[in-house]
Amino acid sequence: MTDSLLIRGAEALLTGHRGAAARASGGTDIRVKDGLVAAIGTLVPEPGERVLDARGCVVYPGWVNTHHHLFQSLLKGIPGGIDLPLVPWLAAVPVKYRRHFDAEASLRLAARVGLVELALSGCSTVCDHQYHYWPGMPFDASEAVFDEAAKLGLRFVLARGGQTQARAMTDADAPPQVQPETLDGFLASVERDVHRWHQAGAMPLRRVVSAITTPNWSCAVEHLKPLAAEARRLGIHLHSHLSETYDYVRWARETHGCTPMQFVAEHGWVGPDVWYAHMVHLDDGDLAICAQTKTGIAHCPQSNARLGSGIARVPEALALGVPVGLAVDGAASNEAADMAAEAHMAWLVHRADPRAGALRGGQPGGHAAAVTAEDVVHIGTAGGARLMGLQGVGTLEVGMAADLAVYDLDQPRHFGLHDPAVGPVVGGGRPTLKLLLVQGRTVVENDAIPGLDMAELRADAAAFVRTML
Repeated sequence: MTDSLLIRGAEALLTGHRGAAARASGGTDIRVKDGLVAAIGTLVPEPGERVLDARGCVVYPGWVNTHHHLFQSLLKGIPGGIDLPLVPWLAAVPVKYRRHFDAEASLRLAARVGLVELALSGCSTVCDHQYHYWPGMPFDASEAVFDEAAKLGLRFVLARGGQTQARAMTDADAPPQVQPETLDGFLASVERDVHRWHQAGAMPLRRVVSAITTPNWSCAVEHLKPLAAEARRLGIHLHSHLSETYDYVRWARETHGCTPMQFVAEHGWVGPDVWYAHMVHLDDGDLAICAQTKTGIAHCPQSNARLGSGIARVPEALALGVPVGLAVDGAASNEAADMAAEAHMAWLVHRADPRAGALRGGQPGGHAAAVTAEDVVHIGTAGGARLMGLQGVGTLEVGMAADLAVYDLDQPRHFGLHDPAVGPVVGGGRPTLKLLLVQGRTVVENDAIPGLDMAELRADAAAFVRTML
């Protein structure tokens, strides 16, 4: 752990809580000791204590990214997929290009690019929905991504994805790297990863989640209950994609006679140990299931907009007490992996939602208070941590993990701010990151990652893209 650190003189602290507790009161100095937030207030330096001058800065809990596909970090802006909706995009981009990730070095490079971008945006916890597995693959994908996260010092959750059956709508001409595993093979791999990597406790640096890629398409119906039962036997969470597009919901109704949410509820895939990415097309009954069971949502506003999938009903979900976190999704459907940009989008998109005004008792159309900046910080920090069972992470308060992002509001977009606390959310663009701590350890300092050769990383990424072209 680091020695005692005093972050002194910040303009404001946002805690990750909602309502009156969203902003720290009684002083804006933070003492970090033994990886924890030890004190908050108006503090005096202790002998030998390192002091960080945070004047002109605001401090947030580190962002918690609840859904990503790190291997897609080298698949940004592919012309053949840039204007496609979800299903044809899946076939044209991630399925088609997975053949290029047939060696460990390529997966590691993609993971490194994504993790570096996330860290520089102030993200301290990353959940990678890693589904790039196939029978007989010549390297250990789980070890590769855990190792890359550990080198940077990030808190990392592996959502071990994959499929146990081919998907007719996307996999017709799939390369060998898209071939399904057997159910027994998938379960054995998840258990092996749990024994190697999974940590218990409130502040684990490593977690494993069972995460079949899509419960409706990526496995047989009879596989769902065994998958859920095995995860619960191992004491781990469940994660997947669900209800991302209108076509998805229509297909489920035609095939199963119910919504995707009703379908997974019938097969044991709901509860406080389950969260799904996207959840754009939920009806009132679906939201009620989420609220009653505490099944969570990883909200991906930029990817949902980029693919034309729609706007998730997040304000309503929050009002009902549904657990909600924030996520960037894969960079192949976002073209970025920046949690500050994702937060800005989440702040804006619900205000523009045509349903927002009616929900507030007014005329149909947008509503300027549909989601506040404090709401966005909550779902992007504490909300995400709770989705994944990280009880000691995600809020800025005494006794919690010292996962902190110190943003310097030194760019013109922040000049003239009357309320500096909301600057990183409302300003748009990535703020200067003066310091990022994970469990008290320095990950980013003065907007740079110590020891990282950014020019070399850029050159390596460009060289790999040239090989794909």
